[in-house]
Amino acid sequence: MIEDFIDAFRNFSRSKTRTFLSLLGVIIGVASVIVITSMGESSTRQIQDTFGSSGLDLVSVSSGMMRRGRDAVTLKFDEPFRADVFDNIPNIKKVWYKNSLSATVSYGETSVSYSATAVETGYLEMCKLELDYGSYFSVTDDYVGAQKMIIGSEVASALFPDGDAVGKNVLVVTSKIPFSFKVVGVLKEQSSGMESSTTGIYIPRGFYSKKITPNPSADTVMLQATDKSLCTAIVTDVTNYCVEKSGTEGSVWVSSMQTMIDQMSSITSTLSLMLSGIAAISLLVGGIGIMNIMIVTVTERRQEIGIRKALGASPFAICRQFLVESASITLLGGTFGILLGIGISFAVEYVKGQPFAVQVPACLVSFVFSVLVGVFFGLNPARRAAKLDPVDALAS
Repeated sequence: MIEDFIDAFRNFSRSKTRTFLSLLGVIIGVASVIVITSMGESSTRQIQDTFGSSGLDLVSVSSGMMRRGRDAVTLKFDEPFRADVFDNIPNIKKVWYKNSLSATVSYGETSVSYSATAVETGYLEMCKLELDYGSYFSVTDDYVGAQKMIIGSEVASALFPDGDAVGKNVLVVTSKIPFSFKVVGVLKEQSSGMESSTTGIYIPRGFYSKKITPNPSADTVMLQATDKSLCTAIVTDVTNYCVEKSGTEGSVWVSSMQTMIDQMSSITSTLSLMLSGIAAISLLVGGIGIMNIMIVTVTERRQEIGIRKALGASPFAICRQFLVESASITLLGGTFGILLGIGISFAVEYVKGQPFAVQVPACLVSFVFSVLVGVFFGLNPARRAAKLDPVDALAS
């Protein structure tokens, strides 16, 4: 077989143009599969990088557009609801409440308007929002309703262009009521999942419940799962529980960042698989071209086949010779296709600014498939060569 490989490459060197044209279909097919799968994997990683690594274990519950029915009950995100959810929904580590409010924050002559969020103690740490400098809220801050504030990096840059925001008092106007807040922390800019580290404005929920809306129900409930892989199940369980509790569909809107990422990744993978299947068609077209070339090769080398048979070569040896030659073409095509595919993927992803990611399994599968295509389409010409009568072959 080693001699057959050597002979095959020797024959390729004699017919360079024909060999190149035979290789072209295989190269394009393999390269296309690798580029498509690589782009799909890169898109998935970019989605994950955009969302960040934090917040993947959180499920968000907020009021939905409920269709009122005769027996419908309005759900309130109060303390009894928190206790019921924790007791009735499995795999929940903790239940967090938060409220949102529109706020205009001023310092000196500078003002910014963003949505502020009243959060419970430990929520920002749980979301892995890191501080650039300053400190988080304490349990006491939440209990007494301290007028303290943690702001995002963009808010800090707008209000305090010279830096040093911590310790400064700002004026906050919400619902036309002014309050004075002391900035105690500035967040570090990062991919932070469900919360913003750049435009976020956070105050203790204790202040919100004491000074703005006494004994409020939460706008949003954040359920922290014991493991991010359980978020999809929790979304289903919470939805069913709230439908049963309220007596109507659409009483709440339940979402999970991990579920959204999984859905987008699934769509990307499906599209990549579909496009890879289409790209693989070019491999089959290349295989048909190889079979055509090999049939021509057998016809041209009839005398060589006749001489080998006359000298005692068995039909199996003749068949193996042409089968190896056919497989060698696709082996070369697969190798060049992988190199071309990786090169194109790197170039495209470099231009687009995506993370470079080549699917090794896709490289292996496309390479093996290309070799199998060569074997399959080379089988018919090889069998023709093996069946040639030596007398007829030498006479031609």
